[in-house]
Amino acid sequence: MQLLSPLTVGALQLQNRVLLAPLTRCRATTDHVPTPLMAEYYAQRASGGLVIAEATAISEGASAFYTEPGIYSEAQIAGWKQVTDAVHAKGGLIVLQLWHGGRACHSDLNGGAIPIAPSAIGITNDKAHTPKGSVPYDVPRELRDDELPGIVDLFKKAAENAKLAGFDGVEVHGANGYLLDEFLRDGANKRSGPYGGSIENRASLMVEVIDAVISVWGADRVGLRISPLNSYNSMIDSDPVAITTYIAEQCSARGLAYLHMMRADFLGEQSGDVMTPARAAFKGTLIANMGYTADEAEAAIADGKLDAVAFGTSFLANPDLPARIAAKAELNVPNAAKFYSPGPEGYTDYPTMV
Repeated sequence: MQLLSPLTVGALQLQNRVLLAPLTRCRATTDHVPTPLMAEYYAQRASGGLVIAEATAISEGASAFYTEPGIYSEAQIAGWKQVTDAVHAKGGLIVLQLWHGGRACHSDLNGGAIPIAPSAIGITNDKAHTPKGSVPYDVPRELRDDELPGIVDLFKKAAENAKLAGFDGVEVHGANGYLLDEFLRDGANKRSGPYGGSIENRASLMVEVIDAVISVWGADRVGLRISPLNSYNSMIDSDPVAITTYIAEQCSARGLAYLHMMRADFLGEQSGDVMTPARAAFKGTLIANMGYTADEAEAAIADGKLDAVAFGTSFLANPDLPARIAAKAELNVPNAAKFYSPGPEGYTDYPTMV
């Protein structure tokens, strides 16, 4: 199977094209420090060609999930070092997803601080999950233009910390209605000036972050994830194909290691084909995600439509997914009730093949 064949992704030599998608599982501490349980989880899945670690906050005040990990303190760096060591001990490769929650953050999760966004438009199609229960999202504070270089610096520092933590590279999180995606898509970005209006302006913050992260890692160890169609977190754009093409062109011009595309909409409200324009505009490794079966992934790779697939809940529930695909074995069913619960249940307790 081509899905199980090696692949060169920038500076990384992947043993197969079955990747672990970044999945927020809320198993860090309340101080956002990665735990030994997380090291066990990621090491269990090290047989994937690349482990893409979950959304990881670049700074204090950027929490959207309560117990998601961060990469801005010494304790967090040390916690992640245990994770990367565990994955490397199993022969795996792991990159860290750098993330700011933007307007998806909540004041109850961040010491009362009002979240930030490109425009003062709140999320309305969901509620924030906090220690106080499910509550309406805050209306965010619109960032000033002169604050944006500081955001770029936070991503750069997080990239430096990821290197200290022993990662093999980083993925910039530009998807799912978080800060960089909010700037990119015109449903959330209503500002004027150099970071609003045209696609080029709305993409400026994302591109500046990519350049800053490249300055730390080199382009051949940097990826980007985008979700042009996903309406999660009240997101929409008037021309998802155009933003896909522009971002893909910018990534290609910089020689980015990979572009990670979420091909569809979690909520099924928006549809379209963003994979074809991404393939046409991006000359590096194209990774697809969202609902692929092994057979569909194999066919897409064989047809040259993409190069690898990031599997989410199927890899969560099957820590030996590449081996199961090779054996055409039955898959475990994900325990959705325990996706965000503390402890090993529904996280590290899925059985491997006997």
